[in-house]
Amino acid sequence: MTDTFVHWGMQYEWAWFVATVIGILVIALPLMLAVAMIIYAERKIWAAIALRRGPNVVGPWGLLQSFADGLKVFLKETIIPTSANKGLFLIAPIVTFTVALIVWAVVPFSPGVVLADVNVGLLYVLAASSLGVYGVIVAGWSSNSKYPFFSALRAAAQMVSYEVSIGFVLICVVLYAGTFNLSGIVVQQVGFGLGIVNAFAFNLLLFPMWVVFFISSMAETFRTPFDLVEAESELVAGHQTEYSSMSFALFWLGEYANVILMCALNAILFWGGWLPPVNWAPLYYIPGIIWLFLKMSLFFFMFGWVKATVPRYRYDQLMRLGWKIFLPLSLIFVVLISGWLMLTRYGGPPA
Repeated sequence: MTDTFVHWGMQYEWAWFVATVIGILVIALPLMLAVAMIIYAERKIWAAIALRRGPNVVGPWGLLQSFADGLKVFLKETIIPTSANKGLFLIAPIVTFTVALIVWAVVPFSPGVVLADVNVGLLYVLAASSLGVYGVIVAGWSSNSKYPFFSALRAAAQMVSYEVSIGFVLICVVLYAGTFNLSGIVVQQVGFGLGIVNAFAFNLLLFPMWVVFFISSMAETFRTPFDLVEAESELVAGHQTEYSSMSFALFWLGEYANVILMCALNAILFWGGWLPPVNWAPLYYIPGIIWLFLKMSLFFFMFGWVKATVPRYRYDQLMRLGWKIFLPLSLIFVVLISGWLMLTRYGGPPA
């Protein structure tokens, strides 16, 4: 796009700036629309599992319900507790929302369709997504209220616990792909399963790591059964307790943007990203972005399914799963995969 603007007579610096802004808007605006629609979709999933109807009044089939909810919170007054740290209180939801958006800069939607195709894209995702916990911690502390503060402490411990496991899972993927570039990881999955299936998860050594990654991604986004951060029966609404109006809405937007991101990462890292499920030539005529969206939709359905059916863990169970099960398991598989690749890909150990 930059070359197009330069060809039209624009200076290179301005052409790059305009092209980058357009690229950001092309990702951010559909993402905001997607957040509104997946909230509606998830409520429909919950309703179907509970044999209820879900949103069905505002707009045809209730499609405009999320927009009505957004308008409602937009028109409400922003209330700041008198004892709160006003600056940090207002910055926290902005941090949460912004961090949820910046990670999308390196997500490839199709061959060449990515805002920043950097060589260390996976490291960027890990680093940027880990910043999201700061919004929760700052919100909990600046509210100067006990329930939000407890929520902030829980968020910090939970994020650390599961990011360690996610890090080792990503090492397994990088060992097989040989690159940190997300587009490169997708390309390495072409015909990976017996020359037929386009997915790392078809491998018996990587499928358990996908299960660990999928469960950990629910913990990273504070989804049921790992929603101890905002457990309504214990902490009212967790770090969001003192928030109202658009500051409250920004937390929700950030949370669901992170959920969509985790669905995309599940598809890209383990299930072929924009590639069709099977390495069959006619399937490649379907645009890659459609395959990616279909896979993301499947994972989002699984997120909603788990939330509607699985009860919340106790906090000790949550910590035990992260430190005593996922961490040792992911470490063992790093060793197994490294050894297997040394024997099969690199011709055995050095003499």
